Amino acid sequence: MKEGTIQPYSAAKLKTQVASDTPAAREKHRKLTLRAAWASSQTNEFAGCRRIQTTEVKMFRKDVLDESPFVIAEVGQNHQGDLDIAREYIRIYAFEGADAIKFQTRNNRYLFSEDAYAAGYDSENAFAETYGAHREKLELKPEWLPILKADCEKHGVKFMSTPFDEPSLEILQQIDVDLLKVASFDLGNLPFLNRIAKLGKPVVMSIGGGKIEQIRSSVEVVLKHHDQLAILHCVSEYPCEYNRLGLDNIEVLIKEFPDCIIGSSDHFNGTLSGPIAYMKGARVFEKHVTLNRAWKGTDHSFALEPDGFRKFVRDIKRVRAMMPQKPADEIGNERVFKKLGKSIIAYSDIRVGEELTLDKLSGRIFNTHYIPVRESNKVLGKTVKRDIAKGEPIQYSDFG
Repeated sequence: MKEGTIQPYSAAKLKTQVASDTPAAREKHRKLTLRAAWASSQTNEFAGCRRIQTTEVKMFRKDVLDESPFVIAEVGQNHQGDLDIAREYIRIYAFEGADAIKFQTRNNRYLFSEDAYAAGYDSENAFAETYGAHREKLELKPEWLPILKADCEKHGVKFMSTPFDEPSLEILQQIDVDLLKVASFDLGNLPFLNRIAKLGKPVVMSIGGGKIEQIRSSVEVVLKHHDQLAILHCVSEYPCEYNRLGLDNIEVLIKEFPDCIIGSSDHFNGTLSGPIAYMKGARVFEKHVTLNRAWKGTDHSFALEPDGFRKFVRDIKRVRAMMPQKPADEIGNERVFKKLGKSIIAYSDIRVGEELTLDKLSGRIFNTHYIPVRESNKVLGKTVKRDIAKGEPIQYSDFG
């Protein structure tokens, strides 16, 4: 290897180098992770097909989105409060097929009361001794947001964030965020929803923990301003077990809000939820992502790593192609039948004038195709016009 080149790390090797609970070890592990992510994408370990740049703007209206899925990679705060890692998420998950990369934006001093901000925080996932300081460690600095938005533009994805408070919403407005997310925490928070909708940006709304009247009132507030709204079925459990996903609710939402795009935001640690949600009618998908499930933090363990997200996107997009029936003229003409298909033969000697019955017929593979055995129903009961020896193929010319 040439001096100065970066030695690639495999995903498997990366997972074995879990950071210990010391700042120096975590910093070393962070650098190893970035090197691994870079090297893996270069060697195509994490990659499926390279993303094609497009100028098409997907908006959340049925006449625009149609049957195409729109997939959001939810970084949240899995960037560990590090700009370099946040930028890697954009590059890697754009490469893996995301349509939008989503972050979270908070002004913690505004969002939390003084006592809530100063409350002690004793958790294995704590980054500081108080909850406010812990949250500050995980926030993106306001001056980083234009950098992240520019990276999203560079890699052909939408820049998206969840504002948790009014000051954060103002910042996102200033940088001209592409899409806004309403967290389940703010479902029914009509004053805040009104401020979000006033900006005219497409809105994705999760409805975890929401009653139908809360969902209806929230949707009504947004629709007073514009119709760029996607409503995401969500179960607010972290992680959410497979038998708690409740994907049937997607069909309920489609009936309740027939003019809106319906989607799914899930915290299931697998990929099967995506294709099933698509079959139920979901068209917008949000999935938590990480660069390493072993990292410190509450949302890493159930998030998808790059290869898992690639499969999530791939399988959602495959569903639509799986549904149409095969053309009738192609059925029975498949290559395998042309090579190994059996033709009807005489199981025993058949005399002229005899009727073809079940006990007189069988099948055999020939280089030349005769009557396929699957069409035996067409010859049963026919009277032959010639003697046919045992093992000889039956032909339509053998009967009238």
